[in-house]
Amino acid sequence: MRFQFILSEIGIGLRRNLSMTISVILVTFVSLTFVGAAVLTQMQIAKFKGEWYDKVEISVYLCPQGSTVPTCASGEATTEQIEAVEDLLASPDVASEIQSTTFESKADAWVTFSDQFADRWWFNSVSEDDMNASFRIKLTDPEEYEVINDVLSGRPGVEEVRDQRQIFEPIFLVLTRMTLLSAGLAGVMLLAAVLLITTTIRLSALSRKRETGIMRLVGASTFFIQLPFMLEGAIAATVGALLAVGGLWIGVKYLIEDWLGQSVQWIPYVTTSDVWIIAPVLIGVAFLLAAISSIVTLSRYTKV
Repeated sequence: MRFQFILSEIGIGLRRNLSMTISVILVTFVSLTFVGAAVLTQMQIAKFKGEWYDKVEISVYLCPQGSTVPTCASGEATTEQIEAVEDLLASPDVASEIQSTTFESKADAWVTFSDQFADRWWFNSVSEDDMNASFRIKLTDPEEYEVINDVLSGRPGVEEVRDQRQIFEPIFLVLTRMTLLSAGLAGVMLLAAVLLITTTIRLSALSRKRETGIMRLVGASTFFIQLPFMLEGAIAATVGALLAVGGLWIGVKYLIEDWLGQSVQWIPYVTTSDVWIIAPVLIGVAFLLAAISSIVTLSRYTKV
């Protein structure tokens, strides 16, 4: 009987404040969508780093003909200079940071270059003599790039030391900024959701002040009186959270998996499984919003 009464009170409250309830649902939906987007973006960065950071290499480009770099003033890297670099990489202090080293000759570089760019109009203007011989170094810890850079940069015969991670850093920077933007917008929208839920509960409590007064007179507990109002806010917030989960699932499924996943296949993308992982978090945030709003409002507006 009490359960049926609570359900009827919830129904009455939702009908009396229908427009406000819809507003709560929409604001919660938008705010939690931004929260979910921020979390998914961080998961994307983690996937990308986990997939590629351990695979990236340091490329030590040796001097080719005609280079204007000061360390190449004597011309193309000589056999002695190349052997000096090899000896340095094999020294105990440096070798401990290296997992593997591969030497790529000018002929090897020309073969790779030809495979990639033979169909370009400018290909015939380039020859094997324009290629750089290089060392490809895979580090034990990719974060220790500066160790190799400090040792090899500026040595005779070395034109450039390049960390392949530099290719990905701009991507990570853009994704991080997108995360911060999403988090900022989510914070603003979450505040708006709290205020709307608070207003909805307050209006519902004021519109039923006479009923709550009667309930108090017949001995109803404070919790029993406040429970319908709490559940109204929780239901509206939960519906908004479910809509946010659905929106994120659709976005990941059709924009990322079906579109980006088919267009650029070498990147490990977030998937709909990741959306289901964060779904409980979003629903939990929705309950937290409702709880905060209820605590702020009910202690004041359900007093008789």
